[in-house]
Amino acid sequence: MTMVDSPAGLDAGRTSEVRSAEQLLPDHPSGFAVWGETDNSTLVCRQVQEVTHDVRTFLFEPSRPALFHFEPGQFVTLHLQIDGRSVSRCYTISTPPTRPHLLGITVKRQPGGLVSNWLHDTMRPGQRISAEGPFGVFTIARRPAGKYLFLSGGSGITPVMSMTRTLYDLGSDADVVFVHSARTPSDIIFRRELETIASTAPTVRVVPVCERDTPGEPWGGLRGFLGVEMLHLLVPDLAERVVFCCGPAPYMAAVRQMLSETGFDMQNYCEESFSFEDLTMKEFSAHATTDLAADEPGAGSAETRTYSIEFVRSGRVIVCAEDENVLDAAYAAGLTPMSSCGQGMCGTCKTTMLSGVVDMQHNGGIRPREIARNKVLICCSKPLSDLTIDA
Repeated sequence: MTMVDSPAGLDAGRTSEVRSAEQLLPDHPSGFAVWGETDNSTLVCRQVQEVTHDVRTFLFEPSRPALFHFEPGQFVTLHLQIDGRSVSRCYTISTPPTRPHLLGITVKRQPGGLVSNWLHDTMRPGQRISAEGPFGVFTIARRPAGKYLFLSGGSGITPVMSMTRTLYDLGSDADVVFVHSARTPSDIIFRRELETIASTAPTVRVVPVCERDTPGEPWGGLRGFLGVEMLHLLVPDLAERVVFCCGPAPYMAAVRQMLSETGFDMQNYCEESFSFEDLTMKEFSAHATTDLAADEPGAGSAETRTYSIEFVRSGRVIVCAEDENVLDAAYAAGLTPMSSCGQGMCGTCKTTMLSGVVDMQHNGGIRPREIARNKVLICCSKPLSDLTIDA
């Protein structure tokens, strides 16, 4: 054992320890901007985590010092370059806003999926991507309640996991029943973390439901598919809860049918209903019907009023009916604006309106401050006058 006689030597050792801690910990939040509220849209991959055999979580930090601020359940839109093509794809944020230094998306590798396979095969720490957000209204922040039922299927677990992590981090006393459906035990995303949350949070109950065993691991929990009888057994006070549901379209359709059969008040039901295809601009435009006559101002039926839409950068002027979204009219005229969801959620088609008035019925894909700067989502905007658009 080596003894340190000098108090100065002890102080030097303590100083070294303090400096190491200061290097490890991030700066106090007061010194940070908020990511997404400036022009900084670049994210840097910090870590890639293996969640299951075909699911990974990708953790990102801002390229410049900033904190992430979002509501649990919201999503971001990634703008990627894959094989020389521009691709936009939306992913729910799986991390909670209570951990603001990193933002995570959890992605399941899909057979033939353009973006999911690219992320799994190429995304590594240090790699940079462009993103924008957060977007979306599927969040408990806008539906506070004393009792929740979270229902998820497969990778639809990500938004409700962000919600559960948030409630857990805050020590919330909200009563949560979390029922997750998976093919096998090895397909249960966040399995160990959910077990920890359920064992340490007195108000959270987690119930996995598996279709079948994993080879080498017989499943001892609930088996099969979620049904009305199982729902009644697990949640006898269903009528008192606010339900958040996310999963594949057939899963959500089955849940809606189940709840309808029980007489559940669907005013207390929320679902993440969007789906995005991995389409590039060129591929997407191939789905549009080209109508050369629509490129002439003044064309249209006598019954429906039409307006001229000038796309300044492309030098095109088209017409758009008063009951038609600008994006649809653009596709019909042979233009190829970027778009992903077509439902006013992802923000991909956001552009600046230089003049004119629109009726925009969006679903959270644009912020009030952006609207104040004359930004519009052309996928969900109908013209109320002639328009000039910076596109």
